[in-house]
Amino acid sequence: MAVFPHVFQYPFAALQEKGFEMKGHWNETFFKNNNPIVLELGCGKGEYTVGLGKLFPEKNFIGTDIKGARMWSGAKESLEAGMNNVAFLRTSIELIAAFFAPNEVSEVWLTFPDPQMKKAGKRLTSTRFMQLYRQILTPAGLIHLKTDSPFLYTYTCEMAKANRYPVLFQTADLYNSGFADPILSIRTYYEQQWLDRGLTIKYLRFACEERDSLTEPEAEIEYDPYRSFNRSRRKG
Repeated sequence: MAVFPHVFQYPFAALQEKGFEMKGHWNETFFKNNNPIVLELGCGKGEYTVGLGKLFPEKNFIGTDIKGARMWSGAKESLEAGMNNVAFLRTSIELIAAFFAPNEVSEVWLTFPDPQMKKAGKRLTSTRFMQLYRQILTPAGLIHLKTDSPFLYTYTCEMAKANRYPVLFQTADLYNSGFADPILSIRTYYEQQWLDRGLTIKYLRFACEERDSLTEPEAEIEYDPYRSFNRSRRKG
């Protein structure tokens, strides 16, 4: 990955010792503009990061993943296309606040994360992670969730409701909802596999506003009756 100037891999030891030098300065130092920064967390091959970068040249996109090899495809495609609004960052999501300053990020995309049905603390739309995203988001920062999991979609809707997050759009069947948006043109490899199997894709967009405290939803949510693919391979 060292051949890609827009891929950042920062050793944890260096992060502990002196911090990340571009924290708070991504636009000034790397993108050379003042456009909004959008993160895709757990970007896998970077299909969404690159796709969004092509659709919205007026925004800057950064895909993050803990496994650097996964990002190679997106890094190669964006470099060859001469895209100057796309970058990739190798890190765990739990460390994201070490790389971005408060108010530096405008939107966060969560594309097909593991629903973590039995481990709420690892669920990327749990209140634990909302508190983490809040550390780097602008006051009206947006969260986008795209998932094939009925469980995760329902849980996230309930979480947003419990914490009075303004829901801007939601649908349990994105491609049959009448929703007209350029993002519909972006489909990952596995997403197309799920659609071919007759599964519906769910989408939720809400504003992650500042709250004094957050509440986990109390509703009992039925587990998904299937595992569409080995979850550990979904982003590979």
